[in-house]
Amino acid sequence: MTGPTPASSPTPATYPTPATATATGPRSIAAGSIGTAITGNVVLAADALTSARDTPAPPGTNNLGPRPLCVGREDELAWLRRVLAADGSSAVTQAPAVHGLGGIGKTTLALHYAHCHRGDYALTWWVNAESPARLEQSLTALTARLAPSWAAGATEPEQVSWALNWLQWHHGWLVILDNAEDPRDLHPYLGSLTGGHLLITTRRAVGWPRGIPTRALGTLAPDEAATLLCDHALQGAPPTPRQLLDARALAADLGHLPLALDQAGAYLAQNRTISIEAYRRRLGTKLDKAAEGIDAERTIARVWTQTLATLTTRDPLAITVLRTLAWLAPDDVPVSLLQQLDDGDDSLAEALGTLGSYSMVALTPDSVSLHRLLQTVLRGSGGNPGRSRAEHVLTAAFDALPEPPEYLPAPAWDALVPHLIALAATTPPDHHDDPAAEHYGTAARYLNRRGHNARTIALREAHLAHHERTLGNTHPDTLLVRGDLAYAYEVAGDLARAIALSEAVLTQHEQTLGDTDPRTLIARTDLAYAYRTAGNLARAIPLLRTTLAQREQALGDTHPQTLNSRTDLAHAYRMAGNLERATALYESILAQRGQTLGETHPQTLNSRSDLAYVHRAAGNLARAIPLFRTTLAQREQTLGDTHRDTLSSRNDLAQAYQAAGDVERATALFEATLAQRAQVLGDSHPDTLRSRENLAYAYAAAGDTERATALFEATLAQHEQVLGDSHPDTLRSRNSLAYAYRSAGDLERATALYETTLAQREQVLGDTHPDTLNGRSDLAHAYQLAGDLERAIPLYETTLTQREQTLGHTHPDTERSRRYLTRARAALARRHRRR
Repeated sequence: MTGPTPASSPTPATYPTPATATATGPRSIAAGSIGTAITGNVVLAADALTSARDTPAPPGTNNLGPRPLCVGREDELAWLRRVLAADGSSAVTQAPAVHGLGGIGKTTLALHYAHCHRGDYALTWWVNAESPARLEQSLTALTARLAPSWAAGATEPEQVSWALNWLQWHHGWLVILDNAEDPRDLHPYLGSLTGGHLLITTRRAVGWPRGIPTRALGTLAPDEAATLLCDHALQGAPPTPRQLLDARALAADLGHLPLALDQAGAYLAQNRTISIEAYRRRLGTKLDKAAEGIDAERTIARVWTQTLATLTTRDPLAITVLRTLAWLAPDDVPVSLLQQLDDGDDSLAEALGTLGSYSMVALTPDSVSLHRLLQTVLRGSGGNPGRSRAEHVLTAAFDALPEPPEYLPAPAWDALVPHLIALAATTPPDHHDDPAAEHYGTAARYLNRRGHNARTIALREAHLAHHERTLGNTHPDTLLVRGDLAYAYEVAGDLARAIALSEAVLTQHEQTLGDTDPRTLIARTDLAYAYRTAGNLARAIPLLRTTLAQREQALGDTHPQTLNSRTDLAHAYRMAGNLERATALYESILAQRGQTLGETHPQTLNSRSDLAYVHRAAGNLARAIPLFRTTLAQREQTLGDTHRDTLSSRNDLAQAYQAAGDVERATALFEATLAQRAQVLGDSHPDTLRSRENLAYAYAAAGDTERATALFEATLAQHEQVLGDSHPDTLRSRNSLAYAYRSAGDLERATALYETTLAQREQVLGDTHPDTLNGRSDLAHAYQLAGDLERAIPLYETTLTQREQTLGHTHPDTERSRRYLTRARAALARRHRRR
């Protein structure tokens, strides 16, 4: 039996491209030998790997912020030291995590620990772990610190890879992963960085691997809370007995929450004529006006209300800036974005400085960040003017941006898009006159071209709401945007919503535009795509046939749109196992396109690739490989060596070589394609993830199970990060990792992962989806390899029955299920005879 089929690279003309989100952290594959390493992210040459191994860290190397005031955390600090240093000078493979709600003091505790024990480590490095992208930025900073000359000429992925290799080669370091939002973001690091100590801070109390001890961080004790408040408010001066008593009362009103105490203390330090008791009296008048929410939110609301009253008089621009920031993404808002709020006399810089002095924001020379709790409070208390200003500053910023390249990253766009997404995600249902509305669609198109369509849902929902308000529910432009949203749901794995919305869009097109309008035909095709993605070919094929017949009648037999419909139908036949019918269609399409468009037209090359693909699916490699070679050569000549279609051809040819048993040739081609896709399209683009998975299969086919498993693990981590835990592509990647464990002989891990993945597929995709049936067959095979035929045979029987019902009795997958079941029954019969 064989493992799952490696991921292919279908032509862009006929397959919608799945989407991903942000960049992700790689996992180093080869730190045990020097040579060329595929790190799951980028190719590092020998000199770079040697540099990572041989570069020492100067004594005391760190990027820590100032040592904070930390009181009342002696037990937690002792616990951290005990857990981290449990094995003395040897490697600690456990990573302790401190968790708690926002404002509880997790970052302060971690920073204080790092300063206390800085002399115990060769290197201490602070990492912003809120997202994969922020984490990678912190790692590039490490590379720039240790190898500045090399880093100056390296790409960001290369710098990330160098930093990881350095950490793997060296020992005795402390890395603090601060504010980790999702445990899955850290999977590529927790398993491979074992030469030092890892300290995580997070608000997530659950979801961490079992080997990571966690400690919940609570609020401060009354005495410690009063001490912290006095230290801030009195700036180190000893409190009088009355001040200490007032501080205890105020700390109790603030719920002993460190963030609230810090902000109240900052206010009192800035306003020395206001006593602690007077501040508490003013705070009491605001209790009824506190924002709704959790206790921490209400506490921050009371503190902020007091600070707001002062800042409104002292520095009105600071309030304007603060309310504007509330509607953007919380971190790394470019200061340049806020320049429109400046009157030209450096007042913005002064306002930001004022906010920083009151502990309302965190500042760098180029960016400003706002705590999430404070952001929530600001949105809930008179936030409409702030939202309006956020809309206008973003609109002006996007108006000034040049058009981004078609597929390449655009840093200026990448810096602004997260803030536009945050604005779109908080659009009130009855909101009108949003100047940023048109940019929602523009940004969504940019993300789609970059392969990140799953991130566009908030943008497309807000864009659709704008069209419904301004144009009406059935205007053609509204229907177009609604179709785009349905497609975003589809690539994000939300097939139920995608199909329901696609069905509604088709019905509305038919009612308003008629059955044969070109836009209705597109809507019908889009619905067929959604059915096909869900594995429902019985509903997809009739729709595609209808669309083809209508285009043949309206446009003629050789019109490009007619040929596109014919291609879509051929794809569906191929997926249904009707390879003979699919092959005949592909051959006719290739001939028609070659005649009408020319032999080297991109559409003709797509058709040649499609024909090669179906020959490969039929096992006819003697016909497939020459077609793949011809297509690749023509694409290199007409489109260039790194065009996306050229890279797809190179990947397809590599798969054909692997199917023919030429693993060495296939591996070299997969490695080259992965390196080019990572460079051209980016590390988290769907095509790059496919290449990484295909290379892992090639390593497995060559018998290099260790290298294959590591690459499968890295690919799964990236899928989880950019697509989520239950996206169909993530589930496929998880199944592939189970296959790697099975190939390595680790049946226990393989079986557990197969069982988990099958349960998720049944829940997400349905009981008879092709991926679900593949997963059921793979689990049965794992049971059989473990000698558990009693569990394997019923699964084989169920899979065979379902494939006969959904795919037919002669589909290759059905015939394969029949062979597997026959062999399993024969093995059980032999066992009974031996008894």
